Amino acid sequence: MKRRSAVPSSASAAAQRRLLRHSVTALVVGTAAILAAVGRGAGHAARATPSEVIVRRVIDGDTIELSDGRLIRYIGIDTPEVRRRRGDHWVEDPEPFGREAAERNRQLVEGKRVRLEFDVETHDRYGRWLAYVYLVEPSGSGEPTRELLVNAQLVREGFAQPMTIPPNVAHAEEFRALSREARDGRRGLWQLR
Repeated sequence: MKRRSAVPSSASAAAQRRLLRHSVTALVVGTAAILAAVGRGAGHAARATPSEVIVRRVIDGDTIELSDGRLIRYIGIDTPEVRRRRGDHWVEDPEPFGREAAERNRQLVEGKRVRLEFDVETHDRYGRWLAYVYLVEPSGSGEPTRELLVNAQLVREGFAQPMTIPPNVAHAEEFRALSREARDGRRGLWQLR
């Protein structure tokens, strides 16, 4: 009877390493696919940042700059534009209700504390962060802090329309319902129609 060596041959050890490497890769890829699929499912939970930040300035109705320099594009909504790119520079060329939407966003968040919540994709093709923006409203006399979802508020008041771009869909149904209410109530930009 032949005795097997406890030490594998170099050929079989290399094969075992390759098999292990392929197994680990398959596990990682499979896990990522499952997490992405679950994240795209209806009602998935968006991810919040651990801290609050101050809004330095409002760019337009759906874009802000934070005190740390990050540009944030609101997820799930679209407002009329205020500026357009012409050649290598930007020019003021507001669409109807663009200035009003930017001003309302300014009233809501400029110089104030907000909390960001991310969805599946965190950046757009321009490198801006994509987020649901919550205005953190301190309450007095020991009451809990209140938060207002700014994206939803702009739709509710008729300054924005829903713009759903999968896989970022956590609040899509809510935004559509608020838009119908704003349109039916002829609020904001719906006054023009």
